[in-house]
Amino acid sequence: MFHQVPLGSSVPPETPHAVSVSLPTWDANIGYEEGQDWVVKAMATGYPRFFIHKSIQALANEIIARYGQAADAAMLFPSEKAAEICREFMASRVPVHDAGRIRIIGLTTPDDEAEQKTIVSNVFCVIYPHEYFSTAKQVWQHSGDGISSRRSEFLFKALQENHLSLIQKYVPHSDMSRVSKGPRRYQRDESSFASSFKPHQTSQPAGKSANSSPDGPEFDRFIEERFGRNLDTTLANKAKLAVKRRIAGSLRETSDLHVALTAPPSETRIAGLTENDVYLYPSGMSSIFNTHQILLKARGQLESICFGFPYVDTLKILQKWGPGAVFYGTASAEEIDQLESRLERGERFLALFTEFPGNPLLISPDLERIRQLADKYDFAVVVDESIGNFINVNVLPFADVVVSSLTKIFSGDSNVMGGSAVLNPNGRYYKALKEVLHREYEDNYWVEDALVLERNSRDFVSRIHRINAHTEAATKFLKSSPLDLVRIAVGLEEEKDLLIRLERALEAAQNVARPN
Repeated sequence: MFHQVPLGSSVPPETPHAVSVSLPTWDANIGYEEGQDWVVKAMATGYPRFFIHKSIQALANEIIARYGQAADAAMLFPSEKAAEICREFMASRVPVHDAGRIRIIGLTTPDDEAEQKTIVSNVFCVIYPHEYFSTAKQVWQHSGDGISSRRSEFLFKALQENHLSLIQKYVPHSDMSRVSKGPRRYQRDESSFASSFKPHQTSQPAGKSANSSPDGPEFDRFIEERFGRNLDTTLANKAKLAVKRRIAGSLRETSDLHVALTAPPSETRIAGLTENDVYLYPSGMSSIFNTHQILLKARGQLESICFGFPYVDTLKILQKWGPGAVFYGTASAEEIDQLESRLERGERFLALFTEFPGNPLLISPDLERIRQLADKYDFAVVVDESIGNFINVNVLPFADVVVSSLTKIFSGDSNVMGGSAVLNPNGRYYKALKEVLHREYEDNYWVEDALVLERNSRDFVSRIHRINAHTEAATKFLKSSPLDLVRIAVGLEEEKDLLIRLERALEAAQNVARPN
């Protein structure tokens, strides 16, 4: 049966790092979009690019308490480059007299040279006057490069235990004596906000027992050491490799990590593609944002084309960073004709960004014709196939870069963010993009997030087949019952009765899709 999750609670329930939140009614959705208090104040969590996780808020407030001023706020990023993008964006949009108040500080966990496998975690904090939160939030939302909630818990614990200290270049000369531990008054936990926040001791995916051990003692040791200074990189690197191979199509095993990585490779999505052409990012939007930045560095400052009605942040990225974008909202054949006319008149573009299919309108552009224009008029093609997914559609032959959100169907458990960008090894700009990525790419994907994503995605292939069967069954059911929808709309039938019948149809589809 269908059970309604309370307004503002995580989906699934009791999931510490959930990426979905319950807005159970149409009124609640409208209230959320309009910022109505009865919805906003009820939200315990939310989608991480829109709702800053409470563990991240706690870490930011504690950093401000130690290194900022009462009127300050902070946005937290995993690298100095990501923080500098935020600082520059804000400085260009706030009054000149306040631009100088926007600054960056960096903190790091100790680097133990004797422990080559120890993870060193940095956090770079853009500190700014709190009244400019909405400007800072634009970078957080559009770039998708902010720190994750799991990383923030690790850093918060390190800060409490005096294992997180200022990077030397950010230490004022008068404060050199307190680099390692911070101000003496903060060597005890005296922050009321921080003391009220208790980091989760484990990060269990939904439906997984706290006692389960998907990778045996090695995984248990990793979780036990997650707040210590000896966080081992070995397992995390293996997890990232498995995810990359799964995306490339060479890994289709559903077994545990060790067995999966020793299995013989399958055929990849396109000739010549390897895991070395797959780049992981903290979120799907981060993969789009950074792909745009890489293209600008590889091809110069040119306008882009946003083709089709996209997920809104894609258009905002193209408009706010770089020379701007030309927007075609319907992805129709007529709009391709219009684009071709502009190209024939001599206009030139950096790249065309599109979705296949589009989110949320599910319109699929003519990729074959777009590819022909790109080859003739020298622009790159970037395709977001998050909705279609790697199993159902193979758009890489038509694209120079395929970007995807791994948060949704690839993960499937609604408890971790992730994104990827895949280069077409046969593409026109492959060599130029690889050269720029070699210089510019930063692996900012947090180790624990990689472990969770790898574990979640092991059944990706079989899960897609089940989803396809369910979707076909639901579509068939709704097509066969159009009058039921009318009856519900006019109040002649209860919605729950239709949902019960739909659930039965999906159960039947599940039995068909389940292997013998």
